[in-house]
Amino acid sequence: MFISGYAVMAGAAERLVLGYDSFGNICGRKNTPVKGAPLSGQDMTNKKYVFFLNSCSLEMQSLKISSVSLCVSSCPQEQLNSLEDLQSFARNNGSCLCIYNLNVSSYTLNPKAAELCPTLPVPPSKSFPLFNRCIPQNPECYSKYASVLINMVNEVDVFHRTLSGILAGRDTVIGLSVLALAFCFILVLAFRFIRTLLVHTLIALVVFGLLFVSGVLWWLYYDYRNDPITELETQKENVKFLLGYAIFSTIVTVVLLSVILTLRKRLQFTVQLFRIVGKIIGRIPFLLFQPLWTFLILIVFWVFWVAVLLSLGTAGTTLTTSGGQVEYRALSGICYMAWYHFIGLIWTSEFILACQQMTIAGAVVICYFNRNKNSPPPHPVLSSISILFCYHLGTAVKGSFLMTILRIPRIILLYLYNILKQKESACAKYLFKCCFCCFWCQESCLRYFNQHAYTTTAINGTNFCTSAKDAVFILEKNSPKLASISCFGDFILFLGKVFVVCFTVFGGLMAFNYHRELQAWVVPLLLVGFFAYLMAHSFLSVFEVTADAMFLCFAIDMETNDGSAEKPYFVDQELLTFVSQSNKLTEGQKHRSMRPFQDNEDGTELQPMV
Repeated sequence: MFISGYAVMAGAAERLVLGYDSFGNICGRKNTPVKGAPLSGQDMTNKKYVFFLNSCSLEMQSLKISSVSLCVSSCPQEQLNSLEDLQSFARNNGSCLCIYNLNVSSYTLNPKAAELCPTLPVPPSKSFPLFNRCIPQNPECYSKYASVLINMVNEVDVFHRTLSGILAGRDTVIGLSVLALAFCFILVLAFRFIRTLLVHTLIALVVFGLLFVSGVLWWLYYDYRNDPITELETQKENVKFLLGYAIFSTIVTVVLLSVILTLRKRLQFTVQLFRIVGKIIGRIPFLLFQPLWTFLILIVFWVFWVAVLLSLGTAGTTLTTSGGQVEYRALSGICYMAWYHFIGLIWTSEFILACQQMTIAGAVVICYFNRNKNSPPPHPVLSSISILFCYHLGTAVKGSFLMTILRIPRIILLYLYNILKQKESACAKYLFKCCFCCFWCQESCLRYFNQHAYTTTAINGTNFCTSAKDAVFILEKNSPKLASISCFGDFILFLGKVFVVCFTVFGGLMAFNYHRELQAWVVPLLLVGFFAYLMAHSFLSVFEVTADAMFLCFAIDMETNDGSAEKPYFVDQELLTFVSQSNKLTEGQKHRSMRPFQDNEDGTELQPMV
């Protein structure tokens, strides 16, 4: 919170994309005065473009352009050869190209007008989309101007270039997030009323999306690599990221297609599974609204996180020179605060998702361990939320913290991999790739066990460590059968998440490809894909957590009860029949021998919470 508050107070994110003049004014907004700068604090709401007084002879010194810059309302589209032309342009267009304290009527009368106005002749110029600069169109001036601008952008660190790209494409990012949300709503409704044809349609769309996105990525990489104007560091980074995206997308496509072909014969089994899950959700209809609240909370947090990140990128101090001009000095060590802020993004996002998982698992547990299936308990979702906030927030914090701890080494490995890639150390790069895959597998396993630990907490009311131990005990004993029951259902849900990410990223590729000028758009696109996956995971996890919680409750039910009059099962007949069929039990078995799990005489007995 200290970093967030400091960043918001010390930063000015608008400087990254709106631009600012030499007197401390940010173009396109109303400014506050800077001490020692008499021309600061002006209302620049209608003056959105940065204009340099000597645009044909720019020089860069210590990451700063030597020319005086002003905020103007429009760029001169025709060459201005005299002070009279400057005066006429100001009167006709309302755009003053001389220093602010020089009145328009004094352009031709003031003896110092030549020093306070731009160098003549003023070349025709057009506004540049990203940095809102007036770019001269005269070939000679343009070459000098572009050379200085390219050097300036290339000298800026990746952190600030990325922030500029995020700000410049903020409207596109918001639009793509809304598109991902629409896809999530469609999939939730589809899985609620799932049929065999729908499963085939989803698989076909995912296959088409993977192939299409991979093809588009390779095409864009080829197009960017052969673009003769690829001079800026941001454009070179775009090419590198596109190659990485294309390779990753191709590998994912090949792997998923192989898995789909292997498991294609179990489609009908998946339909039956989702029908049972849909029946449970039908008893708790408000479970379908749970992802909506989670999504809204995530959106509020993400907006706050991005705002703090942008403020961190512009946090610094203002220095006033003897001529009344203002310079901005970035604070040292600000990038380290940004890394800390990024870890906060992962931990807080995981914590919000963990709270949702515990809420869903708690509601399923309450309904499962209800004897009268025709009369479900009142308000199971509210009861689950109440228990979570009163007793189990620490469990969600610990589980999300473990997920964050496992992700930090992956981030470090990615950073080291980028360094080694420049040094062309093939052996070390291969080693780091293997380590990265190992951490990814460990993270997937930990997410799976965390989810069952949350369910065990909802059943027994124990702390995270005790619940995790009990969950591992149950899963270790019954993991082969539990995995055979739920793995393909989880895979279909994963395909749903891939569907959302694929088509959202495809929309982003088409949108960002139209704005190539100086935009580091590959990182905003990566953020869009990350947010799309989190949204899809948030919405589809209703079915995933419900299925996993149902099977864990079933396993514990079989462990603690024997079906007798004294200890009857809680499970309904439909679920028992489905599990029996899935494990290929013979039809002639007796009721007590139909249990797919071995008896546990000395195991831990877990009791449902009341």
